[in-house]
Amino acid sequence: MAHFIDRRLNGKNKSAVNRQRFIRRYKKQIKQAVSDAVTKRSIMDVDKGESISIPTRDITEPVFHQGRGGQREMVHPGNDQFVSGDKIDRPQGGGGGGGAGEGQASNQGDGSDDFVFQISKDEYLDLLFEDLELPNLQQTQLNQLMEVKTYRAGYTSSGVPTNINVVRSLQNSLARRIALQAGKKRQLREMEAQLAALMEDPTEHQADIALLEKEIRELRKRIDAVPFIDTFDLKFNNFVKRPVPSSQAVMFCLMDVSGSMDQATKDMAKRFYILLYLFLTRTYKNVEVVYIRHHTQAKEVDEHEFFYSQETGGTIVSSAIKMMGEIMNARYPASQWNIYAAQASDGDNWADDSPLCKELLIKEILPKVRYYSYIEITTRAHQTLWYEYETVARQFPHFAMEHIRKLEDIYPVFRELFRKQAA
Repeated sequence: MAHFIDRRLNGKNKSAVNRQRFIRRYKKQIKQAVSDAVTKRSIMDVDKGESISIPTRDITEPVFHQGRGGQREMVHPGNDQFVSGDKIDRPQGGGGGGGAGEGQASNQGDGSDDFVFQISKDEYLDLLFEDLELPNLQQTQLNQLMEVKTYRAGYTSSGVPTNINVVRSLQNSLARRIALQAGKKRQLREMEAQLAALMEDPTEHQADIALLEKEIRELRKRIDAVPFIDTFDLKFNNFVKRPVPSSQAVMFCLMDVSGSMDQATKDMAKRFYILLYLFLTRTYKNVEVVYIRHHTQAKEVDEHEFFYSQETGGTIVSSAIKMMGEIMNARYPASQWNIYAAQASDGDNWADDSPLCKELLIKEILPKVRYYSYIEITTRAHQTLWYEYETVARQFPHFAMEHIRKLEDIYPVFRELFRKQAA
């Protein structure tokens, strides 16, 4: 009987099967750690893997043991401080038992740090964008936007160790060994039968017996030389990505770069748009993104200039909304495209311009778009633009508003804006 132990290793010398089981079992804690990590890393490192820590109390296993029932009395010798009925005060924090991490050094006791778990880039992004989608996506023309899904597609002779199919590999190994050994084993049985016949009178056939025994030994060596499993026996589960017909979609990204947006506010806006870009490019294929920066004037830019340009000035938000309407009419007719928009600003705007922004949204933009999201990044009181947009949100259910006050709010706000709607 042969025993096979699955010891396939990933990059960190951990079992690939146990790794996936661990991720499924502690998915809640890992997702929480991922959401905490996305706000701590730099803008350039948002899409990389992560080392996340899980408190050891969250991964402890329940233990069943036989308890001693009934009432018990115990005598502890050497007690000269307490008598029966005394109450002992709870240890204060920092006194070697409060767990505050501020106690003094000691030569006694032990403990354990948090469990550190390394996840890859793909695992990180899968957890980051799980259960998210573009809201209100409808089929228009089925020619560009494709949502990609992974399907099983039989077996292949090459692949990564995590996808190896043990049963199919052993079937190939068995078939190869039968093909290579069957003829030799048949010849071996015939030679052993001849040897048994000659052994009935060994004195007369001594030379023949010696020659036959030598041939039998060589034949057995040739049979044993056939390896149990070879590289071309291995079969791997094959997975292919098939495009699922969906609809054309375009995302407009409108970012305020005026003088009122300080560097910290701009960095938070860029983080939001980087998450949006990663989500679109990872979940959907061929979705188009239009970048518009604005101060007193709006300008359509490429991806690099959108994230890295240092241009600044006054604030007229309506210039960006006007440019979006012009681009929509020229290149993205609503009858053929699912149109989305994400606008980020600190809410500061020229006072006479905020009512114009509301009018443009109501008359020109919102009747044509599937979903429009506005995020205001500020710690100050709301400005006129927020209050004008509140009236818009009451009229149009596909207009969403969120407020970001600090760095930790970015990812929860992003998930709230693009969470998957219930069927």
